[in-house]
Amino acid sequence: MKNKIIAILLCLTQITFAQNVDFTGYVRNYSGMLAGNGSNDFVILQNTFNLNIEKNMSGSSFKVNPIIYHNDSDSISFNLREAYLDLYFDSFDIRVGKQQIVWGKADGVFITDILSPKDLYEFLLPEFDEIRIGVTGAKLNYYMGGNTLELVWLPVFTPTNLPNSTSIWSPSMSFAMTPTFDYSKQDVKPSLENSELFLKYSALTEAIDFEIMGGYMWDDDPTVFSSIVTNSSGRNLFITPEHKRISLIGGSFSTTLGPFVFRGEGAYYFGKYFNTSDLTVNNGTVEKDYIHYMLGTDFNLLDINFSLQFIQKAVMDYEETIQSNVMFKDQYNNMMTFLARYSILNETLEFELFSYYDFEYDDALIRPRVLYDYSDTINLQIGANIFTGTEGQFGQYNNNDMLYGKIKYSF
Repeated sequence: MKNKIIAILLCLTQITFAQNVDFTGYVRNYSGMLAGNGSNDFVILQNTFNLNIEKNMSGSSFKVNPIIYHNDSDSISFNLREAYLDLYFDSFDIRVGKQQIVWGKADGVFITDILSPKDLYEFLLPEFDEIRIGVTGAKLNYYMGGNTLELVWLPVFTPTNLPNSTSIWSPSMSFAMTPTFDYSKQDVKPSLENSELFLKYSALTEAIDFEIMGGYMWDDDPTVFSSIVTNSSGRNLFITPEHKRISLIGGSFSTTLGPFVFRGEGAYYFGKYFNTSDLTVNNGTVEKDYIHYMLGTDFNLLDINFSLQFIQKAVMDYEETIQSNVMFKDQYNNMMTFLARYSILNETLEFELFSYYDFEYDDALIRPRVLYDYSDTINLQIGANIFTGTEGQFGQYNNNDMLYGKIKYSF
């Protein structure tokens, strides 16, 4: 694996110098130590090399973004985050290849921003360009003055990347008995019938910016089908993860009123599968529609930039048998985010506090950090990840409080 990575980098370097290609990127050291369970264990000792290779030509351009992670176990992982070609025409552009696609107005939550699935190997802690996984497909942007029609076709399904069962970020799951897992139905084979399709219309006006979107896709998170089989060896629980089709319509907006920026985003999901406590009906699942939306505002007070968001999920035609699975305690899930950012020393020193708070589970993720630009190329960062509560999507990690530091050299 190491030899292959070296060979790939040598080839990319030769292409860069031979074709006068622009390259940028960074080298980063990232260390994280547990601080909530008394162990003081280093759970993150990571070195990262990120390279962006780009070239602009007449009527076209391309970008290749390989990234290498070297972890404390001396393991090396190579990821081609993006590799695409852009073609430019008079009134439209086409992008073909592996790409990250970002939609919507919300910060830190995914509502209509669902084209690029999430890499949850470290929960929601990495930077969001690292959480999003590149998807392989084609994107067409058609321009009509200040309006844009965007069509995305993904022939290859890319699911959420979940942490392995031994990771401290493995989601909390409880079963009445030891399960047997059957992964035979989890893969979605690339085919025309299995492709995903998305459409978005966006407009920029003097009063408001807005987007209207729709999608026909696979649920990035697999549905867990459960069944109990009784035989000569007793009662056995079988778990079969399977990705199911889902569709949605939604949109977002942003407008300014005096010193305030108001943002909103929402989506209506059709045919989402939820787990239930009744394994006798549809293998412990039920199909429901649900709404996911956000309302937020940004403003500046005493030279501090603030951002507040209220986020709600609501299951339509809710049934009491629907299990919470750390997301839904009842029909509604209400959450908020808070961001405060303050800069001094010509914006070279920045203090930031970002937090999620879930009203139903009374749990939170609090993320203070300090960033310092030591020079034009070197950035230093120290911070903490603090989990509160005992249940819910944040409370399940209440033993994973962490102190961390990053040193990043950009070129």
